[in-house]
Amino acid sequence: MSMPSNIVFRLRSLALRPAYAPLARHASPSLRRGTRLPGGNGQNVVWAPMGVLEMVLVAMVVLTGAATQRVSGMGFGLVSAPLLVLIMGPFLGILLTNTLGLTTSLIVLTQVWRQVELRKLALLAPPALLAIIPGAWVALNVPSAPLAIVVGSMTFSALLGMLLSERLRVFHGTTGAVAAGALSGFMSVTAGAGGPAITLYALSTRWKHRSFVGTAQLCFAIITAASLTAKGGPPDLPAATWALTLGALLMGVLLGGRVARYIPATLARALMVGLALTGSLTTVAKGIIDL
Repeated sequence: MSMPSNIVFRLRSLALRPAYAPLARHASPSLRRGTRLPGGNGQNVVWAPMGVLEMVLVAMVVLTGAATQRVSGMGFGLVSAPLLVLIMGPFLGILLTNTLGLTTSLIVLTQVWRQVELRKLALLAPPALLAIIPGAWVALNVPSAPLAIVVGSMTFSALLGMLLSERLRVFHGTTGAVAAGALSGFMSVTAGAGGPAITLYALSTRWKHRSFVGTAQLCFAIITAASLTAKGGPPDLPAATWALTLGALLMGVLLGGRVARYIPATLARALMVGLALTGSLTTVAKGIIDL
């Protein structure tokens, strides 16, 4: 069945009970009973039944991502995006990751708002928002694969360098905060990874982890909201999908809040740095694969 005006993603059918999952390029007979949902840029995504296994995997990865972000201050997208993209396809997977990431930051913020440092937020968020504009232009006009390799390599090298030498902790003072914020906004649009840049600033300034977690949530929420607005808003998904993902997200944040009480700040910071390094390497790997 030829569908030139639609994006159609294919997944191996694991249907035990019907929910929703995107199918791939060659439509199966089940697509005739599928639901059409907007897929962005005037195109449609055709949906067909998804099985319980996929539903369980999605719930688990969203729960884990939310718990990780509550403990370390970042990491929801890094943990959840790969599986969501695999199951839902690139467009809807990333859009859902952004939406859930924004929701995670806001929910975590209700628990840690007392730790928000408004002065540092005022230095980080405005340049991040401004950097989204040139970042969006670069993302549209520069090949994504080489760009991801360059951005990811630079961030990884900077993180590793700061871990190895005190002299490389360069993001100090107002100038450092503005630079880190701008880099975060730029990377969030071009590489989908704004967290490592904020981690660079946190390491350079020896930012207390509790304050970092609180301030980062509000900063990430602002950046992600701007990115979502630029992309046209949250995806139009079935109510069952929203109930599943939001329920898992809330459970993950609550679980992470309990775990965070027993994790020393040094261990939480090590997890934060590990996630930032992994995110940078993942960005490089994605660029190499896409070459």
